[in-house]
Amino acid sequence: MHESVMWLFLMCLILGSVVGLLAGLLGIGGGLLVVPALVWLLPQIGIEPAMLMHIALATSLASIVMTSMASARNHFRLGNVDFSVVKVLAPGIIIGGLGGSVVAELVPAQYLPKVFAVIVLLLALQMMLSLRVTHSRPLPSPLASAIGGGVIGLLSSLAGIGGGSLTVPYLSYFGIEMRRAIGSASLVGFLIAISGMIGFIFAGVGSADLPAYSLGYVYLPALVGIAATSMITTRYGAALVTRLPTATLKKMFSILLFIISIKMFMS
Repeated sequence: MHESVMWLFLMCLILGSVVGLLAGLLGIGGGLLVVPALVWLLPQIGIEPAMLMHIALATSLASIVMTSMASARNHFRLGNVDFSVVKVLAPGIIIGGLGGSVVAELVPAQYLPKVFAVIVLLLALQMMLSLRVTHSRPLPSPLASAIGGGVIGLLSSLAGIGGGSLTVPYLSYFGIEMRRAIGSASLVGFLIAISGMIGFIFAGVGSADLPAYSLGYVYLPALVGIAATSMITTRYGAALVTRLPTATLKKMFSILLFIISIKMFMS
């Protein structure tokens, strides 16, 4: 394996450990950190700017498949997954997740970082203000829920995230208890990540400029590095929840997201 690829793999091991810790501690998807980190790391090994965001988004979603699967399994064991909710959201979520890869192919490469920046800015605002309004209203009709799921899936896939930051407030708004909203969002995140990942794999197959060790737009050395450590450190992050001021840390993290968003938008 080339030295530069080995260097990237080692950097992704470090990145994965940080991502896993924050995911467990703050309950956030790792994509919010993975995508901008890969946008900085990948050019160091010669990845072309034209496919930089595609590879970053696809690899982020692939890493979320691993972590969200473990999270969804834990929530299922605890009885936190409301399958009646997941069932009405799933069609839109899957179509939206696949649609994100299609839109990413259609958007000119130089505008993709700006699309990501806008989505992250909105997520940072939501995280800072904790916009979770609970109502006693029921979920909308299956068609309206599918459309809502489609929007969540599309935006999440375009940002390379699992979508918990969008799904939890959406379910909370319709009166789903927070514990079940978070548990259901973990399974929804898995569906977003796997559909988005599949879309990016097929979109990238046959592209002549892809680097070695790629599966479509998914860059395997980065994926293995991130997944290897993030799946270990997530449990340590969860164990720290009761010991650290997570509300304060979440607001600090949202400020970091503001900075990342502005930097991506200006680049």
